[in-house]
Amino acid sequence: MSQRQLTFHIFRYNPETPNQKPATQTFVLQEETGMTLFIALNKIREEQDSTLKFDFVCRAGICGSCGMLINGKPTLACRTLTKDLPTDITLMPLPVFKLLGDLSVDTGTWFRDMSLRTEAWVHTEKTFDPDAQEERMSNETALHIYEAERCIECGCCIGGCATANIKPNFIGAAGVNRVARFMLDPRDERDEQEYFDVVGSEDGIFGCIGLMACDDNCPVGIPLQGQLAYVRRKMALAGWKR
Repeated sequence: MSQRQLTFHIFRYNPETPNQKPATQTFVLQEETGMTLFIALNKIREEQDSTLKFDFVCRAGICGSCGMLINGKPTLACRTLTKDLPTDITLMPLPVFKLLGDLSVDTGTWFRDMSLRTEAWVHTEKTFDPDAQEERMSNETALHIYEAERCIECGCCIGGCATANIKPNFIGAAGVNRVARFMLDPRDERDEQEYFDVVGSEDGIFGCIGLMACDDNCPVGIPLQGQLAYVRRKMALAGWKR
């Protein structure tokens, strides 16, 4: 099979040079067997423009660093094969997050702020005993918690969320999924009213309008639709009790 010639239309903008307006720059690259967008972007940076900014760490869909809009869809560059795309490819940075330059955005600050707002740690009055055995839980509970813990904080669910794009304080599916993880954890001693104070608002679970782009765009397949429904039911009941 003959190799294709790929045309990349890549968003370029450096916030440190605000006088230079955002634009797209075109690059042409010969496709190679097994090429991912991660490989293609590195070839462009190495062979055509060393100033191109984008993020990567693991190259294996684990770190979540290379999230971007690929032909309008939020996903990971390292897990996207060019053979699955047309010859014309448009790459844009994820919206919502602070733009660092070109395709690079600051997801870390957003996720840190979300973790603090959702109080993403086990709340307990028990005194820690370093010599005690680890607390036991059923395999079923552990697996439910693991589903939520699989989030790699890539930001794809946030970038594709209509509410997050218009409401800067909305915690999105990533935040609700984080809350669900602690609701499921038997070691966390918060009651439903305490969780309601964290997530029972328009910036929390009740801000979701149910388009489910988060579920469609999660590159690791976390069942976000189920997590959102679980937290919404819990918080609706807690709100009714108030």
